[in-house]
Amino acid sequence: MLLGLFNEMRAAKVPVSVRELLDLINALKHHVVFADMDEFYYLARTVMVKDERHFDKFDRAFGAYFKGLENLNQLIEAMIPDDWLRKEFERMLTEEEKAKIQTLGGLDKLIEEVKKRLEEQKERHEGGNKWVGTGGTSPFGSGGFNPEGIRVGEAGKRQGKAVKVWDQREYKNLDDQVELGTRNIKVALRRLRKFARQGAHDELDIDGTIDHTAKDAGLLNIQMRPERRNAVKLLLLFDIGGSMDAHIKVCEELFSACRTEFKHLEYYYFHNCIYESVWKNNMRRTSERTSTLDLLHKYGPDYKVIFVGDAAMAPYEITQPGGSVEHWNEEAGYVWMQRFMEKYKKLIWINPYPKDAWEYTSSTKLIRELVEDKMYPLTLQGLEDGMKYLSK
Repeated sequence: MLLGLFNEMRAAKVPVSVRELLDLINALKHHVVFADMDEFYYLARTVMVKDERHFDKFDRAFGAYFKGLENLNQLIEAMIPDDWLRKEFERMLTEEEKAKIQTLGGLDKLIEEVKKRLEEQKERHEGGNKWVGTGGTSPFGSGGFNPEGIRVGEAGKRQGKAVKVWDQREYKNLDDQVELGTRNIKVALRRLRKFARQGAHDELDIDGTIDHTAKDAGLLNIQMRPERRNAVKLLLLFDIGGSMDAHIKVCEELFSACRTEFKHLEYYYFHNCIYESVWKNNMRRTSERTSTLDLLHKYGPDYKVIFVGDAAMAPYEITQPGGSVEHWNEEAGYVWMQRFMEKYKKLIWINPYPKDAWEYTSSTKLIRELVEDKMYPLTLQGLEDGMKYLSK
């Protein structure tokens, strides 16, 4: 609304700049005036006109823009953004109208059709039924209705009907400095311990010093030894983003506990399912990736591997090449999971969802089969059971 008023002022030769427009928007945000046309007029004139010589031009432009708005209801109606009206329309679609919207006939047909329509499309599109856009009944885009389609982006509400998703997502790194809400995670992780004294002799050996001093007739003979550390090597792989956003806090607690308990810890992130690359920094995940093959070659079979994720995704993200929501993966996710299972004899998957809910998701069943049922809930008992298996 205000942008239109600003353009009207410029067309009427009123000397206003973006600075005045931003000041007016800021004044409205602070509720200097509300729901009163006269007060809004004086506020706009005060903010936007710096010289009385331009009052007449302002009045003409203001009157031309708000011509026909006689009452508050009409004013509010004019201020409603188009996308608000479009969403209202979506909710009013009848079941008969929805039933008339036809599917295109499967994923292959959809991919072929979206390539064709992208070649035709030259500008932004929304509210229709043909091109990639938001709202409307097109099978491509987001925020609209279609019984079968490809969701491109995440610009509106979801219908849960997409057979393929293309979406650029942004994630944050997990914080390993989080103060744990409970000590239970640390207690459970301590089941996975294998102490050994390795490395430099940088710790005082009190018993050895006493023995050697006694043998040397009281002459002090200081003995040093390597520090006693947990020798377990752990590779931690976190599913990040999407449905995992609901579990950020508990994952940060787990991450923080692992950083405390394990000296030999390596961690990486992935999204939904493991593919040909992983990353360590979510802010640079597009530019600084690590090849999953390199990861498999770098960390030997003596590493214990823990995947942390809800395993909630479309089944094609696991079973099909090109199933990833962000890029075209040449090999299916299950192929990479099988490679991990072949390399590492001690591998588990920790799922933050309750165990009772696993049976309702096809993708969770697939992941459980791939890890040979070594999936444990992210609970005290689940962590204890998982650590017990890894420590065998």
